[in-house]
Amino acid sequence: MRLDGGVRGLCFGPAPLVWLLPLTMIANPHSAAVPDDAPSTALTIYSTARPGAISPEQYLGTAHAGRVPGVGIVKDERMIGLSKGVGVVRFTDVAAQIDPTTVSFESLTDPSGTRVREQSFQFDLVSADKLLERFVDQQITVERLRGHEVDAFTGTLLSTSGSLVLRGSDGRLRSLREFANIIYPELPGGLITRPTLVWDIDSARGGTQRVRVNYETKGLTWWADYNLVFRPGEDANSGLLDVGAWVSLLNQSGASYDNARLKLIAGDVHRAPAPGRPAYEDVPRLAAARAPEFEEKEFFEYHLYTLTRETTIPDNSTKQIELFEAAHGVPASKILLYDGAARFRGVFSEPMVDRGFGTQSSRKVDIYLRFENSRETGLGIPLPSGRIRVSQLDAADSSLEFIGEDVIDHTPRDESVLIRLGSAFDVVGERTQAGFRLEAPRRWMAETIEIKLRNHKSEPVEVLVVERLYRWSNWKLTEKTHDYEQIDARVIHFSLHVEPNEEQTIRYTVEYRW
Repeated sequence: MRLDGGVRGLCFGPAPLVWLLPLTMIANPHSAAVPDDAPSTALTIYSTARPGAISPEQYLGTAHAGRVPGVGIVKDERMIGLSKGVGVVRFTDVAAQIDPTTVSFESLTDPSGTRVREQSFQFDLVSADKLLERFVDQQITVERLRGHEVDAFTGTLLSTSGSLVLRGSDGRLRSLREFANIIYPELPGGLITRPTLVWDIDSARGGTQRVRVNYETKGLTWWADYNLVFRPGEDANSGLLDVGAWVSLLNQSGASYDNARLKLIAGDVHRAPAPGRPAYEDVPRLAAARAPEFEEKEFFEYHLYTLTRETTIPDNSTKQIELFEAAHGVPASKILLYDGAARFRGVFSEPMVDRGFGTQSSRKVDIYLRFENSRETGLGIPLPSGRIRVSQLDAADSSLEFIGEDVIDHTPRDESVLIRLGSAFDVVGERTQAGFRLEAPRRWMAETIEIKLRNHKSEPVEVLVVERLYRWSNWKLTEKTHDYEQIDARVIHFSLHVEPNEEQTIRYTVEYRW
């Protein structure tokens, strides 16, 4: 590049790199200051990410920043120079995804003598296209490569749409699609290289002051990921878990946060929905632990988690930080669950009297792991909503093999965690309708259901059978082969023990009245 008589932008194709005059009175966080007055950044992130729902595309560049499910509150303290009386201050290195309506400015040095009269956010960043637009109807020089020679053409720029259209001194028009450099006669004003907050400030004392600027920005989120290792016990229906967890941070806000004090908010914080966009919801929780990376405390009706050290979060990056020290030997139980009528989960406004309704069933027997989030098991910490991946050790070569994953909701202390891993290979269920009677004048019907479970394993299994009495809310079991437990108004559970290579049958009749 050169400044001798013009500004040259180096370009391969129609996108030159350009120079811009420096801004004055910029509050730069890296400007010289005594150590005690060094810049300070604090960051609080509110996430709306559903566990495991961040797609790989959302990691790639700021084009997806508007879709990053979360926001951050930035607290930025810097030393800046203020003019005595009224002056203009430009504050750079702010997030490109900033919400300018949330900005607040405060002088920590002279809070009572310093006030903001006006504030604005300038985001008309310099680019090749914008620079060209500024020179429409003005003269520029375009250089093209002809082999090893440079061919220069000077003319008045008439259009930048698709190609550059220039009118030469002879009045002839040139349309240029490919070029190497553009030489501009001068630097235009009004373009900036970084998003900038601009204030009109009235300062009674002026001079160098420490200020605090708070604002909200999009493009920030976090979520939790759990890694569990299952070790089967002597009992086929139990085992031990090693539980580890990480928090992942995604930053596409358009700014980096160096040596920031990090906080994460856990809880369902309501936000006013933006037009055409869903409300923020499902904010995950983070967990505290022994010798924690994060310290947890109650905050209003939420939980606030503070990283016990500073961390740097570069722009366009992801970072993983350990949530809590891994817990080892957490007792867990394996549950085989057969829910043959799982598709009929709805609650209907009238009795379902169609004989064929609900007769379609699944043969799959699902596998679950359950453990207690209590101090007695080695946990007893608020577990965040997150994705749980479970592996098991293969004793043949001491390698970990993936056996399933699930997501969990926020789980307080002393509550159970239930993880669905998949479906059993050697245990099969079958649900059929064995009888049906309807007497509409009497407002009565009866249905007989038969459930068969076959165990092809070499060891016995315990199967939890879920039955949904979906036809109507007023029901009564008149016949049954096994005892049951009523879970809610329309769900009952049977527990069934099935020996190796054996088939067991549950049969019951239910009457409905309305």
